[in-house]
Amino acid sequence: MFWKGGKLVPRPFGLQQENSTQEARKVESISGWKLLAMLPLAIVARLWTLTLRLQPSPAMRELLARDQPQVFLLWHNRLFIIAEIYRRYRRPHANRHMHGLISASKDGAWLAAFFRLVGIRAVRGSSSWRGAQAMREVLRVVEDGGDIGITPDGPRGPCYVFQPGAVLVARKAGIPVIVFGMRFTRGKRLKSWDGFYLPRPFSRIEVDAIEYVSEPNEQAKDSVTRLQRELARLNPDSLPHPRDEATPSGP
Repeated sequence: MFWKGGKLVPRPFGLQQENSTQEARKVESISGWKLLAMLPLAIVARLWTLTLRLQPSPAMRELLARDQPQVFLLWHNRLFIIAEIYRRYRRPHANRHMHGLISASKDGAWLAAFFRLVGIRAVRGSSSWRGAQAMREVLRVVEDGGDIGITPDGPRGPCYVFQPGAVLVARKAGIPVIVFGMRFTRGKRLKSWDGFYLPRPFSRIEVDAIEYVSEPNEQAKDSVTRLQRELARLNPDSLPHPRDEATPSGP
């Protein structure tokens, strides 16, 4: 399916078949008391993001106001505020839900559970496991009018290295690709592989976005290069990564 003339129309494509061993693996999930235990964390995160002074660009406002499904691309270390951005600037204009493409692993299960509590639904899968099934689910989400969120350097990096699977998802979905940029003025970065950003409460965050338009006959590798360049341009590291903050002093 792809978006054309205000509606989704069929487009043929092939999907790589999963082998029987991969299909038999269990998709990890969090439920019951574990999910309930995460509720206080989700409430704190919601109250935290409510205090943030987001400053959206006119371009971002215009793009998110469009009433059609979209693919949202952002770096993994900017995930903390994406649900709040969606609530403020997407939901009032389009009665849609964001679906995050999240690994089917145990680590992904915790992220999917947290997203569920803050209002983001999950499609489980990655290029290494459950990729074909995840692609089918993505296309169903788009057909139903939902948005797709992808962190192209996730789930485990390397940081700021665009993985080609994100381009495949965007191409198969056939809907506009929106590239997000966020600049934090005050906050902290965690000692994680990506230097995850935690903005200080009540701090100001500049948010920008562009629509990515592929060139005629553009190859996938060229799309990866261009998208990585755009993400780097829109997301300058205004706060240092913890590993770069201190260097050993000489004798």
